[in-house]
Amino acid sequence: MSNDQPVNRPLRIGLTGGIASGKTTVAKMFADLGVPIIDTDVIAREVVAPGASALDEIRKAFGAEVFQLGGTLDRRAMRKIVFTDDAKRQQIEDILHPRIRDAVYERVAETDGPYLIIVVPLLFGSPMTDFMDRVLVVDCSEEVQLSRLLARDTENVEQARRIIASQASREQRLSIADDVVPNDSDKEDTRQRVDALHNEYLRLSNATGN
Repeated sequence: MSNDQPVNRPLRIGLTGGIASGKTTVAKMFADLGVPIIDTDVIAREVVAPGASALDEIRKAFGAEVFQLGGTLDRRAMRKIVFTDDAKRQQIEDILHPRIRDAVYERVAETDGPYLIIVVPLLFGSPMTDFMDRVLVVDCSEEVQLSRLLARDTENVEQARRIIASQASREQRLSIADDVVPNDSDKEDTRQRVDALHNEYLRLSNATGN
């Protein structure tokens, strides 16, 4: 994590967690407190919007079958491919991740405030870990992840388990955590933990002169 925080820049909090752990819920709770949120999932959709340069690379690498008739990326088709083939997942990450990182750095440079939240689902093992001042992990059991995935748009248990297995393990995520928000069940407990962390991050930002 970053050790070079200068005076007068926001504290950078990297928010991460497994799929269906509740990262979006926790990020919204911080947003409701007035905290700037930079979400790499949102940026990931922007870098594959119609006309984006990444689309040409994706078409060359994966062919027309991962595109809809109008020329937009078929995210469901792409997900089926990348969560069953490690080499292809690495290929798409090599195309998208540098673009996503550049966009994050630009937005961070344009953001003011005591601290900001950068949502990065795949933070473990990423170069972006060193960009963060602290890492906040939204944590829940794999059983909760599985049930939430099945309640969303995952087609079956096998696919849901493959998606979970393709990501960093719960232990790996927790190994890089400075702070943890448990998000297994009680939303009010989660909110109280977010409120406490908000006060702590404000204190830390004041201590560093922001």
